[in-house]
Amino acid sequence: MESPLLQYLFRLGDDSLILGHRLSEWCSRAPMLEEDLALTNMALDHIGRAKMLLEYAASFEALGHSVSLLGMTTQGDQILDRALSKVGGKGLFVKELEVAIEEGRADIAVHSLKDVPMELPEGFELACVMEREDPRDAFVSPHFASLQELPQGAVVGTSSLRRQVLLHALRPDLKIEPLRGNLDTRLRKLDEGQYQAIVLAAAGLKRLGLQSRIRTEFPIDQMLPAAGQGALGIEVRADRVDLVEALRPLAHQPTWIAVTAERAVSRSMGGSCSMPLAAHARFEGDQLRIDAAWGDPEGRIALVRASASGPATTLEQADALGMSVAAQLRAGGATG
Repeated sequence: MESPLLQYLFRLGDDSLILGHRLSEWCSRAPMLEEDLALTNMALDHIGRAKMLLEYAASFEALGHSVSLLGMTTQGDQILDRALSKVGGKGLFVKELEVAIEEGRADIAVHSLKDVPMELPEGFELACVMEREDPRDAFVSPHFASLQELPQGAVVGTSSLRRQVLLHALRPDLKIEPLRGNLDTRLRKLDEGQYQAIVLAAAGLKRLGLQSRIRTEFPIDQMLPAAGQGALGIEVRADRVDLVEALRPLAHQPTWIAVTAERAVSRSMGGSCSMPLAAHARFEGDQLRIDAAWGDPEGRIALVRASASGPATTLEQADALGMSVAAQLRAGGATG
């Protein structure tokens, strides 16, 4: 008998396929080009979600475990009229999931790691970090191929303070406006002309099958990603040794080591959504290189950058490397 997860995913996939087929019939027939684009993107979004969930379920069920989904909406999903930095930051996307685990309604929670607070509540831990998707930021625009092509004073949408300070470092003339909502909503606002371009995580677009919306990915050295960007972490109760063992094969150790260094920078700086902080680590041979940047949203202090390299075969070594980079940032004038 199929597990509830597979039954759900098959239904979701069928719905997406039928909806995509029906919406495709309107391509080139809608009254306006913007409506054509919107209908096509809606279909792609549904198909991309089904693909992402099915791939995850397949990897877990291949280990002999059954999985069912507990649909939830977090406070971070519901608050759309204010920047996250003004209403509580990273914890807004995980608190409800942790409550479900604590109450026994859920066994695990799958998080986008960049949304996970640097310090987990007592009694919780990350059971594993999965292999990272593309960690870069993506430039998305219906009319311009790159940031350099935007006209003087163009409006760019993002609610990330990190992206705001990095964009201003590249193009001080740009007008940065807040951008909230799920991916559908953000793309719709762009297509309606509220922005001339928006900046999103490349990983989110690719996981949802929307990579065609990406005009270009920013080079890492231009737009340094947020700590944990592109990586998925699975959270469990610390006393669930059985789950930790079951999830172990899904762990990708190089990614886990890299994001540990990144999160150490953020933790040491008191990182949250209210801090314009970037940190990205990657292996170069047998050395882990980590780069970080801190900016002042008011523009009173120039962008502060720091980097370090060293051996990191354990999470403890990665953590120490990240803390050394945070110390460099503070020495350069960063506050936190």
